Amino acid sequence: MNSLELAGQARRKILLSTHSAKASHVGSALSVVDILAVLYNSVANVTPSNISEVSRDRVIFSKGHAASALYSILELTGFIDVGSMEKFCSNGSNFGGHVTHTGKSGVELSTGSLGHGLPYGLGIALGLKQTSNEGRVFVIISDGECNEGTTWESALIGNQFKLDNLVVIIDRNKIQSLGHTETIMQLEPLGEKWEKFGWEVREINGHSHSEIEEAIRFQTVPLCVIANTVKGKGVSFMEGQVSWHYKSLSDSELANALEQISL
Repeated sequence: MNSLELAGQARRKILLSTHSAKASHVGSALSVVDILAVLYNSVANVTPSNISEVSRDRVIFSKGHAASALYSILELTGFIDVGSMEKFCSNGSNFGGHVTHTGKSGVELSTGSLGHGLPYGLGIALGLKQTSNEGRVFVIISDGECNEGTTWESALIGNQFKLDNLVVIIDRNKIQSLGHTETIMQLEPLGEKWEKFGWEVREINGHSHSEIEEAIRFQTVPLCVIANTVKGKGVSFMEGQVSWHYKSLSDSELANALEQISL
């Protein structure tokens, strides 16, 4: 399947699994799923068959509260068993509401405590450079993580070592847990800040698969991609709504949402 079909099927899995579990973070998952679909479909050199190779690419999913998006993509691309998402957030399941790596192929790091993914990815990127391995490291962070000091420390280090194998993709949906990012902790001018830290910045529509692919296909310096997205993308009553950081779907809302997702 192509990346658009992958994203559509993943959106359905997100909706069905979170509804079944009465889980949250649906809006966060829907905002980032197009980015994941492009990475795993066409850009990142990581597959179930090369996962043990040192020189493969890494995808670090730092916004771990959107676990349903990552797990859905991994199931659809063969990293984890078919049917895994049916167990999402159920008693005794290994697929909880925040990303954990234990027993899951394709998950590099347990995440959810925001601000940890980029330092971890930075270390891997530096190690790959020092051992002359060609793999790239893609770190997907939430815009709320740009409130964290570790994010900016990592930005400094990435520039210091000229890590042209490190890509930060910011899911810029402009909403964090309790409100809009510019109200809680103003981030703008976000692109200029990353540029001042020595990174190349590319700002794109984070739901345009062609723009995502073009932005992350090639780099010569540490790269920050600001992917402008919509919280709850694809479901009209969720889009841009803070409440869908926490709410779970009722039966009628699920039926409505599934009707809106195109495959």
